[in-house]
Amino acid sequence: MTKNYFTILAILLSLGLKAQISGLNEKGWGIVNLERHQFKFDLLSPGISYELGLFKNVSASGGLGLGYATYEEGYALGLTLHTRVRYYHNFNRRIAMNKNVSGNSGNYIAAARSIFFSQARLATNIEGPDDFNLGVYGVTYGIQRTYENGFNFNAELGAGYYRGDGVPSGYGPLFNFTFGWVATKRKSRKPTFD
Repeated sequence: MTKNYFTILAILLSLGLKAQISGLNEKGWGIVNLERHQFKFDLLSPGISYELGLFKNVSASGGLGLGYATYEEGYALGLTLHTRVRYYHNFNRRIAMNKNVSGNSGNYIAAARSIFFSQARLATNIEGPDDFNLGVYGVTYGIQRTYENGFNFNAELGAGYYRGDGVPSGYGPLFNFTFGWVATKRKSRKPTFD
């Protein structure tokens, strides 16, 4: 009897996988306005970042560059790994107003994480061991714009929990601003409709 359940489950999974693959070929992962891949050189705070379109209006991004953290215990400046899961909420409104959405130009809400590495820290006033790492976890609201020539800016503001590795933890603001150039080819500025 159990063998029959596994057989039925395998058939249903294969049918579902086949439907997803055919949907992938026809609709390109269902990503209407998001870029599938976006690689960027950050010029203001030297670094690199990459954004991957996952679903309609949802992307995951990661970047490595210079970062600054400040919270109740003090500040840290140095090499930082940023990761975000973004939900772009205003693509349809921008399209209706005949505004650019290519290069993921839109406003978003994001779950944010940034890790400040002790080995590449430039300055700090946080009391503790010399080799502490600092992580911040929070929520941000951001604005990203990519222009026709490839230049891009991204500004986000939020709040989060700073967790210290060997130093006191606490709460504080999140602010991130980058200015850079998108190295990957962008979609047409004309909107695509689902």
